[in-house]
Amino acid sequence: MGRIGDMITMLREGSYLELTIMLCSTLFVVFCCMPMHELAHAYAAYKCGDDTAKLKGRISLNPFAHLDFLGTIMIFCFGIGYAKPVPVNPARLKHPRRDMALISLAGPASNLVMGFVWMCICFAIDSLQSSNEGIIAISTFFWYAASVNVTLAVFNLLPVPPLDGSKIYSAILPDKIYFKIMKYDRYIMIGFILLLFTGVLDGVIYFITNIMLSFISIIPRAIFG
Repeated sequence: MGRIGDMITMLREGSYLELTIMLCSTLFVVFCCMPMHELAHAYAAYKCGDDTAKLKGRISLNPFAHLDFLGTIMIFCFGIGYAKPVPVNPARLKHPRRDMALISLAGPASNLVMGFVWMCICFAIDSLQSSNEGIIAISTFFWYAASVNVTLAVFNLLPVPPLDGSKIYSAILPDKIYFKIMKYDRYIMIGFILLLFTGVLDGVIYFITNIMLSFISIIPRAIFG
């Protein structure tokens, strides 16, 4: 089941270095990349006219301003999770429907950008063709960091309330359909959590993640390959 299964496999096979690298890269994502995701939401809201998040100190890289306990645990166990939602007051937005979509898109977009940067560093290190274990460990660290960032982007773009994807698609769907869906958002979310924890969604999420990882690898592979 997600990363739990990967970690158990690594323990059984004695791959302690790989397990340590995975845990360290996940810590890096939790304390550096997830705050950037939430900062992106808050900054986008501020630029769209709503300073609610700014006044609450959410335009910050301080991880403790953003992290949610359960969402953080999920990152370590499943490779996907969430932080505290950034407060947004639609009444203060210049174009509420469009701006909510842009604010929601800012978070996953930041994860894709970070995934691309870490992937570039990974390929740059690999181009050294070093057999040194320390160099290989650093390369693996950045690969895991890129992978978790892309997984977070894919997860958050799913059209399920209250994930970012549901707010992005709300700008596309007709009001009649959108409000009909929102009537059942609580039940949709409960069903989604059940599918997530039972591993039913793992295949779909990892399939899309692998496609995105291949896509963001095109440029670094062309440069450093």
